[in-house]
Amino acid sequence: MRKLDDSSSSSNTFSCFRHSLLEILYLIGICLVLNVTYGSGFQPLIQLPSSGLSTNTSSRSKTVLLNIDDFGARGDGIADDTKILQDVWKVACSSSSPAKIIIPARNSYLVKPIDFPGPCLSNVTLRVSGILVAPQDPEVWDGLNVHKWLYFHGVKQLTIEGGGLIDGRGQKCPAHMLQRPLHSISARNLKVRNVTLVNSQQMHMAFTNCMHVAASGVTVIAPADSPNTDGIHISSTTHVELKNVVVGTGDDCISIVGYSSQIRIKNIVCGPGHGISIGSLGKNNTSAAVQDVIVDGAVLFNTENGVRIKTWQGGSGFARKITFQNILMHNVSNPIIIDQYYCDSPLPCLNQTSAVHIDSISFRNIKGTSETEGAIMFLCSDSCPCKRLNLENVELVWLSGIAKSVCWESYGTTTALISPPSCIPSDDKVIQNDNNSDSSTSLQKHDHASI
Repeated sequence: MRKLDDSSSSSNTFSCFRHSLLEILYLIGICLVLNVTYGSGFQPLIQLPSSGLSTNTSSRSKTVLLNIDDFGARGDGIADDTKILQDVWKVACSSSSPAKIIIPARNSYLVKPIDFPGPCLSNVTLRVSGILVAPQDPEVWDGLNVHKWLYFHGVKQLTIEGGGLIDGRGQKCPAHMLQRPLHSISARNLKVRNVTLVNSQQMHMAFTNCMHVAASGVTVIAPADSPNTDGIHISSTTHVELKNVVVGTGDDCISIVGYSSQIRIKNIVCGPGHGISIGSLGKNNTSAAVQDVIVDGAVLFNTENGVRIKTWQGGSGFARKITFQNILMHNVSNPIIIDQYYCDSPLPCLNQTSAVHIDSISFRNIKGTSETEGAIMFLCSDSCPCKRLNLENVELVWLSGIAKSVCWESYGTTTALISPPSCIPSDDKVIQNDNNSDSSTSLQKHDHASI
């Protein structure tokens, strides 16, 4: 197999975010000009001091309201409020009535890594109106779960909502400490809405082994040069609706991996970052199965990639039935790319014949400017060519010259205007030759530990 070589503080964060909003408004103006259409058993409850326990019940909603200040939280951003939040979670989770944990506005709460375990007796809501901040001192993490900061698992009917800020303070940590996602969630029937996350030490929000997720109004901000700070990471998760999201980080705005399916993503603003990615898949000869994904309506600006599928040589499984549509790009490198030779390693990756199968991928109504000459790049496996690719109404311009399409072992169809001109040949022949083996390509979802 050949390897191809072809052409600071929270206030500062909000200040940067306001600047980004100006860019977004500018891009919306471009959208109007171009007439782009957006389609549509845990441990028992501990005994708390009587002076510290206070619960209120809303007579209208029958919801138990749990303000962490009433449990003794300091909220000065210096004192450790970890145990208080843990205690409040236990009260909420053991309540037979719906419970709402309130992080009040105008205060900042320092919390160390916390597990929020289920199952709970009723619905639980975490409302972050104030600020949750992670510890800066690396020694604080010793002996704790270094891969998660706020870890929700085994919970059904969980809502995380906001208006406040969740600050991972990753910009203040040494480089070797940057390995923790801000939120790691393994849950069913999960709602996330109006939450702002900044400066994670790695991934900002990771959905792992979740079912039925609805997330909207999420904002994620981190420096463009911060490593591995994916905005929203979806792994082995099904039935996801993600909409009205703004992400600007140092890695993928959205990444989808593992055994994930039935994902709907709508109205996304992405930039800076590495774009919207399926993958990476197949690393270290592993299998993956990502299917039934629709990204409908996005603006990407100043990103290193646009919409991307990336797989490692030696992997197995498939990425199929994926659609990217109604997308505007501004100064985006590699606007449309499938890369089956992905190698994010300091050492060269070995050539291998096994590969993740890529099938039935559509790119529709995508317009804008490319920062690179290769505006459309389909770099597929010699042994497992990409099949049933579809390009429809794509207009990408390279401002430094004439944009190009580059194709390798990729087959499909083109419809309507394609610029730069498509290089994919008809896939009739490759589909006919591979028809028998295609019917046997089926993988079952495994139980993976949450990241």
